Amino acid sequence: MLFQKKSKGFFVEVNSHSVLVARTTGMSGPLEIEELKSCPVSGGDEALANLLGELQPKRSGSGGYVRAHCGVYSPKRLVRRLSLDPKRMKDAGYLDEVVTSQFRIEMDKYTLAALNAKDGTEFDISQSTQKDIVVAGMMAEEITTTQKKLLDRGIYPERLEIGTVSTLGALIDYLSFSKSAAPTLVLEMDNDATQSFIIGANGVETSRPIAQGLDAMIPIVQKELGLKDEESARKLFNSNTFDFTGMASVLIKKLLKELQSSIGFFEVQTGQSIGQVICTLLPAKFDWLVSALSTQLGVNLLQIDYVPWLQSRGITVSNAVAPAELDARYLGLISLMLSHNHAVAS
Repeated sequence: MLFQKKSKGFFVEVNSHSVLVARTTGMSGPLEIEELKSCPVSGGDEALANLLGELQPKRSGSGGYVRAHCGVYSPKRLVRRLSLDPKRMKDAGYLDEVVTSQFRIEMDKYTLAALNAKDGTEFDISQSTQKDIVVAGMMAEEITTTQKKLLDRGIYPERLEIGTVSTLGALIDYLSFSKSAAPTLVLEMDNDATQSFIIGANGVETSRPIAQGLDAMIPIVQKELGLKDEESARKLFNSNTFDFTGMASVLIKKLLKELQSSIGFFEVQTGQSIGQVICTLLPAKFDWLVSALSTQLGVNLLQIDYVPWLQSRGITVSNAVAPAELDARYLGLISLMLSHNHAVAS
């Protein structure tokens, strides 16, 4: 039997640090989150197989797939805000032209979507009066590769999303629900780069990729601790055995400079000040880094109160899931449930 009987719902997020999986009472609301599990990407296929076996025991020995709604974070994902020229919007080929020139990509190699920056709805250039959009997509070849990797791991992707897009939509919805008017800095830190966004009352206000990721901190760790090589520094940096709080300000110095530049430009352009920051992908072992960014930027960390928000969207949390488990790193996974249910408020 290729597929298990379709009763439970499964949601899977794969990012550069972790694989996160949720089992729910179904794939459409109202639904209950029954269990949350995660494993580090470094654990490989065996760790993921064990995780899936815990969530769906009957899968063992059946050769079946876990059918899931999946969110992924391709290193080359494109999620960028763009302001169009209203005078040229209706010109044939204008959108392709501006996307190619602004983002320096080969359009024919990408699968792209244009969304309204304010509410995430599909942008129709022939109808719209809005000039601010978000262009989102992946290389077509990467989509095929990603689907194959998921299948090889025993996951059948019934739906595949760029996790960044669903996460931003969920955050905008949460800020509306919680009546938070403060512009919010959203950071997705990968190994090679950091995706930076500012969201607020007008949806996605700014986007900027920064060529400073976690790997850029490893040579600094090596130098500061006097380690013999970068590989030793990498192992220590990615372990859960050393507290980097004391050298955090040195490690984030370059990234901080780039973020302050982006924030300063936004504040001058809009007259608004950033009120809070959230880092959505980092495992708990990097809490020192998140705290340092918050402190150095002089803004609060956004703490999401999941339970009342999700209840208002038709999603409940079982007693098996401790509220303390629901931290920022699970936002992307939970955002898949919201987008799948079309429950995000307009």
